[in-house]
This record gives sequence, C-alpha cells and structure tokens, in this order.
Amino acid sequence: MAIGDGACQDRQPLGVRGAAEVGSGMVDLIKDKAAIVGIGQTAFGKGLPDSELSLACQALSAAIDDAGLRPADVDGLAMFSMENGREVEVARNVGLGEITYFGEIGYGGGAGCGAVGHAAMAVVTGQCEVAVAWRARKRADKGSRPWANVAAKISGTGQWSRPFGLLRPVDEIAMLARRYMYEYGATREHLANVAIAFRKHANRNPAATMYAKTLSREQYMAARWISEPLCLYDNCLETDGALAVVITSVERARDLKQTPVLLHSFAQGFGRQHQVMTNYFCDDPLLGPGWACANRLWANSDLGPADISCAQIYDAFSPLVPLSLEAYGFCGRGEGGAFTDDGALEWPHGRLPVNTAGGGMSEAYVHGFNLVLEGVRQMRGCSTSQVEGATSCLVTSGEGVPTSALVLRRD
Repeated sequence: MAIGDGACQDRQPLGVRGAAEVGSGMVDLIKDKAAIVGIGQTAFGKGLPDSELSLACQALSAAIDDAGLRPADVDGLAMFSMENGREVEVARNVGLGEITYFGEIGYGGGAGCGAVGHAAMAVVTGQCEVAVAWRARKRADKGSRPWANVAAKISGTGQWSRPFGLLRPVDEIAMLARRYMYEYGATREHLANVAIAFRKHANRNPAATMYAKTLSREQYMAARWISEPLCLYDNCLETDGALAVVITSVERARDLKQTPVLLHSFAQGFGRQHQVMTNYFCDDPLLGPGWACANRLWANSDLGPADISCAQIYDAFSPLVPLSLEAYGFCGRGEGGAFTDDGALEWPHGRLPVNTAGGGMSEAYVHGFNLVLEGVRQMRGCSTSQVEGATSCLVTSGEGVPTSALVLRRD
C-alpha cells in the first residue's frame, strides 16, 4: 500500500574557505525557485510481493495525489540510473502526461539528492512544468548480493578490491573507519552514538522498519561483527520499498494542496582522482566526495551550517555520519566522532537532530531517498520527531561515492 502524507584533496568546508574562493556563477539558478509539493512512499519490508515497477508506480501515484495534481500534469521524470522500472514503463502505468524531460543519475547512494536537483533544474529552465523524482528497490532479492554472480568476470573498480577480500561496500567502509579511528581517535562509542540516536527516532516512526525494536548501548557493544570494526548495528537495513517526490515552480506550488518546501540549494560533487569508497589514489582518503559537494552547496546558498535546523545525513554505515558532519562544516576535521557525544544527534534536545525518521540504519534503506522525504516532513512540521521551529534542513546522499546534497527550507 502506498502512503502519501497531507575530493580527495585538501578542501575546507565553505564556512572556513568562504564563498568567494568557490565562485558563485550558478548561485541563483534554482535558489528558492522550485519546490517539493508532493511526497509518497510504499510500506517498507523485506521480501515484499510487489515488483520494483509496481512499487515505483505506487509511490509516484501517492506523491501526485499528495500534491493535489493529476498524473497527466506530470511532464518530467528524474530517477536513479539503477532503476529497473524505466521511464516509459512508469509513465505508461501511472498515466503521466507527455514527457518533455527525463534524466538519470548514477552512483546509487549518491544519486538521491541529485535526482531531485536535476528535476528542479528542469522545472526552472522550462524543460517541464511538473517533475517527479523517485527510487524503488527490491533489496531483499538474492540476485542483488555481490556474490550472486560469482561466475561472472569481475570488471571495473571491483577488479582491484574484490579478489583481495573487499567483497561488499561494508568492507570498504570498514577500512575507512579504521583509518579514521587511527588518525583522529574516534571510537566505537562514537559509532554507537549514531546507531542509538537513529534507532530512538525510528521508535517514534510507525512506518520505520525498526519502529518496535529498541537498541541499547549494551546491545550495540555485544553485537556480532559484520566487517570489523563495524558490527551489525553499524549497517543499513535490507529494504524493499519505493518513495517519490513531486517538484514544480514556486509560483505554481503556492496554488496547490500542500505548503511548498523550497529547494534552496543543490549541489553534486566528487574530488580529484576519486575512484572507490576506500580511495587508494590520493593522500587523504578521509576527504571524500562530500567535501567537493559541500563547497558548491554552501556557495549556492544564503545559509551556512550554523543556520541548519536539522539534517538528514546518508547513513548506509555509521562512520559516514561523522565524516559527513566534517565535510559539510558542522565541525572541524577529526571532530566528527566527538560531535556525536552527549546526545547531539538526538531529538528533541540535540544540537543537530539527524535522521529524525530513523535513516537508512533504522527506518529503511532505499538508497537514501527516504532522507529527502523526511526533510520535507520536517519543513512541513509533521515529522514524528519534529524539530521545534525548524526552518531549514540539510539532506545528503552517499558519502564515499560521487554524491549530491540539498538544502530545503520553509516557504
């Protein structure tokens, strides 16, 4: 059932470097000119009976209905390049209008905010009037596992890592986490802070996979290893489900059913000589794609890290959160672990509530697209862990891969 709710280089975050050093040629292209007007999602689960195409169509239909529009009003589509339900199949099955813009964003977890940003650019530049961005997944399908096709010849970047034991993304992030711990003294206590905060948020969200399952620090510390130093609770969930958002111009948005949520700033990025999540081709693998993305994001924005009310930070694995806190300028280099202490990420009293629906680790893992919807709910004022007086929200996509980010704000 669908649910609609009515680089590797020495970079500094913009708060340190200043916008003038980054440049501002595209600052006003989409700033506050496009808005998210509809959101929709399916139920989340493991082994759902629906096909990926069916899940996508359900989420799109729910988002369009949430916006108070008709399917025929939609003339633009933006999606992950990994989507199995292609544009023509989705458009035909949902009954969309004549499509005048369609685009795909690569790199899986890095694509969520990118799909939304590309849809917004299409609207603002007149390529379409109403665009939908979405992600659907059948993650519980055994064919999605890295070892499902062991007879296939390894190609691409995997040929330099998988034969030597880095079989899964978690193995690459485990190496990154160990380097981070060695360089800056981060500990498993800091990773536990992340996992426990997000679980608490999920325990207030009836739609979350982990809604009824609490997590104590003792449980975290006793959990089995997945790829040391990462344990079971440092990992995202295996989730089937789909989510979608509807984007249109601010002018049209103000005549629609929902209060518009403005796309204030958008950026994509990755640094020089980037290759994979554990990067072997630069001096500092801890300076990931988020640093390049953050420089452009804040240069395009009237806001900075100090102005952000809450954040939805991509959390396929817990170490990505302190790394992203540093990349997006909420703390200095090496301070991301300590930033999580004293309930800093928790609602309602944390200094930066993060992943307030539970994130990929406790709500659902749909390549981070659920983070976009939670950002919209925060700006609408209807989150299950609503930040009082929230006026802005940072949403990020996957750290470690070519990535993207959004700043959303209230109209």
